[in-house]
Amino acid sequence: MNVHSAQAAYSIAPAETAQVAVAYGDGIGPEIMRAALRCMHAAGADLDIHEVMLGEKVYEAGHTSGILPDSWSTLRSAGVLFKGPITTPQGGGYKSLNVTIRKTLGLFANIRPCAALTPFVASNHPGMDVVIFRENEEDLYAGIEHRQTDEVFQCLKLVSIPGTERIIRQAFEYARSNGRRKVSCFSKDNIMKLTDGLFHKMFLKISAEYPEIAADHWIVDIGAAKLAASPELFDVIVTTNLYGDIISDIAAEISGSVGIAPSANIGESFAMFEAIHGSAPDIAGKGIANPSGLILAGVQMLGHLGQQQAASRLQNAWLKTIESGIHTADIHSKEQSRMKVGTDEFADAVIDRIGELPKRLKPAALQGQRPAPAIAPPVRPVPAQRRLVGVDLFVRDTVVDPDNLAVRLIAATQQCAATLTMITNRGVKVWPAGLPETFKTDHWRCRFECDEAHLKQGDIADLIMALSQKEVEVIKTENLYTFNGVPGYSLGQGQ
Repeated sequence: MNVHSAQAAYSIAPAETAQVAVAYGDGIGPEIMRAALRCMHAAGADLDIHEVMLGEKVYEAGHTSGILPDSWSTLRSAGVLFKGPITTPQGGGYKSLNVTIRKTLGLFANIRPCAALTPFVASNHPGMDVVIFRENEEDLYAGIEHRQTDEVFQCLKLVSIPGTERIIRQAFEYARSNGRRKVSCFSKDNIMKLTDGLFHKMFLKISAEYPEIAADHWIVDIGAAKLAASPELFDVIVTTNLYGDIISDIAAEISGSVGIAPSANIGESFAMFEAIHGSAPDIAGKGIANPSGLILAGVQMLGHLGQQQAASRLQNAWLKTIESGIHTADIHSKEQSRMKVGTDEFADAVIDRIGELPKRLKPAALQGQRPAPAIAPPVRPVPAQRRLVGVDLFVRDTVVDPDNLAVRLIAATQQCAATLTMITNRGVKVWPAGLPETFKTDHWRCRFECDEAHLKQGDIADLIMALSQKEVEVIKTENLYTFNGVPGYSLGQGQ
């Protein structure tokens, strides 16, 4: 059944035309994109498509970001990008296109639904139905890294109040809009008390505004273990960037296959939809790739565009195809599959089932999955009373002896306003009263604090100058502030 006959047979009502930028991608991207678009149009999607070129060919043309400069205006005009998988060339100097788009266009929320298709796609968790909200711009994915000594490298973990508020509120709004019963927060605030601690505290604050929705918190390691073993414990999960990247792939795989999982990236004025799998160049051009991840990303996109009826028709036709045992090679099994098909044949099967409902799998509601309502930008906190009370000076020293280092630091800074109070190595206190068993590198954090109410910026410059005159190499500084009297820095042994 072609697109036009499908529309005629089911009297699909016209929807408001939506502008969409489409990037066919690399590897299997063009094949699965053509298949996904055919299915979407057959389901009644009304799209005004503007093609943009992203990815491998753009990289090879000398654009290290993977996107042509004039493509930004096309993306911003459309407001939505439907993207095939991209190949990022190996080697230094090439940027991740996904990261570039997410950050440049403010796509702060990554949303991944993971639902089991048991028994038609093998899974040990037949009742699994979890949606993961991952903060998309901050955390270690800020990508700020430095090599500081011969032995030590650094990656900065950045977590902000407004960034945290946005993603958590978006998760609760989605839960409310879609009748979800619970939102769970994953963090590691027993170790990272400031960054992950902020995430947990903000979760507690915002959850109180949604009393009809249950809320709980999990330390991410046990939370990930429980997700893998008992996903029925979870409904909506919200977490930071790195944890979200990891657990969303875990969730997708245990639900059935990463290869059929979709992903939405949502911002205040732009959205991007894609499959989560890669470009699979080894099977490109063979016509065997599974277009399901991109088809389901299309379902997410249609819901976002307000074309919920088309989204529901497409999702139900896809479910009916899976239920009918018409499977591509990656999910084919002797027990549950009736026919092994290629990319185009699978799309044809979906199109033939437009208007049908699955009988054993749970059908999509007529209104489909509703996007979370747009939320207002977070209110910036009232600036706190800040006091500079000390500084952590990071020092390179190859003499692995903290007592020796302490003697030299104290002697060099006797005339300075701040005094040495602690030395740590990789976050473990080694002076005063360190233990000889502690392994040490050439990278030392040396904390200087002031007995007075606060320091001046010039006092820190005096410290650095005094140390440099004694040939102590300072490689990094972190000022220590209190905010309304509360320390804004880790205490003790880096905990």
